[in-house]
Amino acid sequence: MAADDTTSSLGPVLHEGHLAQAGELPRLIEAAARTAGADGTYVYVADLQQIRLVALPQEGMPGDEEILDIDSSLGGLAYRTQTARRTRDGSTAYLPMIDGVERVGVLKVTAPRLDADVLRACEHLADLAALLIVAKSLHSDTLIIRERAQPMSVQAELVWAFLPPRTIGTRDVTSSAVLEPAYEIGGDAFDHSLTDSALHLTLLDAMGHDLASGGASAAGLATCRSIRRSGGTLPDIATAIDRVLGEWIPDRLMTAVITHLDIRTGRLSWINCGHPAPLLIREGRVVPDALQRKPQLPLGLGFHISEPPVLHQQRLQPGDRILLYSDGVTEARSRDGDLFGEQRLIDAVLRSDAAGDPAPETLRRLVQSLRVHQDHRLRDDATLLLVDWHPVAP
Repeated sequence: MAADDTTSSLGPVLHEGHLAQAGELPRLIEAAARTAGADGTYVYVADLQQIRLVALPQEGMPGDEEILDIDSSLGGLAYRTQTARRTRDGSTAYLPMIDGVERVGVLKVTAPRLDADVLRACEHLADLAALLIVAKSLHSDTLIIRERAQPMSVQAELVWAFLPPRTIGTRDVTSSAVLEPAYEIGGDAFDHSLTDSALHLTLLDAMGHDLASGGASAAGLATCRSIRRSGGTLPDIATAIDRVLGEWIPDRLMTAVITHLDIRTGRLSWINCGHPAPLLIREGRVVPDALQRKPQLPLGLGFHISEPPVLHQQRLQPGDRILLYSDGVTEARSRDGDLFGEQRLIDAVLRSDAAGDPAPETLRRLVQSLRVHQDHRLRDDATLLLVDWHPVAP
């Protein structure tokens, strides 16, 4: 297929997609795929907990096509590995839809013969579909509802409204996060963002599991963004959060890890206010106590207004991973009272690391293990944030 043929198939989707409703996207994408030489397409988005791939409604879709299990289907394999997967007869392909490094879903493509040109054109179409879906998700309840398996609590709705995409990254660094119980979270929240030279990370854990907890976390994230975007330091951020909590949400304590990674040099800077220490994973093992420092008091006591927390630093090596987590992970108990614990957490991450899983898949699998351990009923918020520093050589 020539370049102008590819353009002719993508052009109408791009042009009409600006004003199209979310429910019209499957029709636009299928029409473009037919122009490229395919028979048809189905568009699947991952649900909030990354357990299923759910098809966007499309005329003529069989009922058994509506849901694909991420762990047991060919489409799920394409999602997990972020690579195209084809059936043995070559008539069907599942193409990952990725926005930057964030996994959105998969595009199913069928054709009598999926040759290289048709497949390449449909891969471009999957990329465009991902961009459109992400753009529409900012204001389309149609897509948001499709990605949910159950109603969401008010405090969870509040926190999710403040959270960034689960996965962000560049050629040099990837940061991925998960937060459970997704539909009932209260006090946990995370943030990660990039500049041209740095990655910022924040993990907050507000006391309690109610609307005030969600409000405290939302206020903490807003304060963090306000200070760092104004040029403030990590201790400045902690001081500001301490002040905001004391003024507007008194008697609400919050633990926090706030981190800055220079993605050019690998210099990691962080402060820790009463939170579990991050883990440094290097060459398939956890470096003992590498990021363990003298504990600092939580936020909300007012202590850090006059005594800003100590700034710590560590130089990373290419290929290092940093894992931040809340105590809801290690303190999750099974039905018979067995703690999930730090060792289970470490073992799960190292197994995934040995298998070569990317950061988002590592966390997806880890959270599944956590849900199974607690019989799918988490009693406290559990948040994980995993960073891969993989700088490209000059």
